[in-house]
Amino acid sequence: MNSPGLWGPVVVIVAVNFVFATVNVLIKMILDKEVSHIIVVTNRQAISCVFLAPLAYFCERKSRPNLTTSILCHLFISSLLGLEKVNIKTDAGRAKILGTLICVAGAMILTLYKGMPLTRPYRGATAAMGNQGNMMDSTKKTKKWTIGSVFLTASSVMLSSWFLVQGRIGKKYPCQYSSTALMSFFAAIQSAIFSLIVERDFSKWVLKGNLEIFTVTDAGTVASGLCFVGMSWCVKQKGPVFTAAFNPSLQIFIAIFDFSILHAQIYLGSVFGSVLVVIGLYVLLWGKARSETEQPVLN
Repeated sequence: MNSPGLWGPVVVIVAVNFVFATVNVLIKMILDKEVSHIIVVTNRQAISCVFLAPLAYFCERKSRPNLTTSILCHLFISSLLGLEKVNIKTDAGRAKILGTLICVAGAMILTLYKGMPLTRPYRGATAAMGNQGNMMDSTKKTKKWTIGSVFLTASSVMLSSWFLVQGRIGKKYPCQYSSTALMSFFAAIQSAIFSLIVERDFSKWVLKGNLEIFTVTDAGTVASGLCFVGMSWCVKQKGPVFTAAFNPSLQIFIAIFDFSILHAQIYLGSVFGSVLVVIGLYVLLWGKARSETEQPVLN
């Protein structure tokens, strides 16, 4: 993988978002069973650390540089440093900016706009939604929507920060397994402390049922483990902007799973937003490929 070209990172990041979508659907299913989301996060990060530590030791023990205080601070604090350079005076630079903006627009439409339904509602899902609607009044729905929007915004900011920091870490400490294992270790400690403060009922710390155990294990080993290793590699190869631009494809996969597994309806906004995301990614990839062909000429 020394010369991945353009399509190597594309395949990896699309596969990563596909896995994230499947994990999100599974987590939604166990959260509906009143599993504590804080405990899920704590166990997920702990499993990721335990899973990646042996891989980091055996795969990177000969190439791993010394772990300095500066690198540890980057991993722990996740400071906002650095960004991919874009030359807006070239066609490639303008295409990358345009493609990113189209992706963002498509993702916002996917999230905020429904439009007319394009499929008939599933009977079982309709009954479940009706029961939930009776149990929750409009005030509570508005409150949950507001809180959810705030948390999603904060999550987007934090993930953007991670992409930027990872670009710096990849240059100083180019060991994806080790850096991800350390990040999971710090995340497990932070979430465990928070869980002890918020969740005092220790009976909820125990996972019950095959679905809960499988979901948390899969989320820890594959999603928080291997997928973050893959994203770190993509950031190292193509930069943070390129990697982050594929995040809207996650919403396309979730919309597909939402319809096929959770039996939700497909709306016009989902289709229109998905089309915009695909167009934006195509424009971004064209700009990225063009910039890589122009770089040797400029040098």
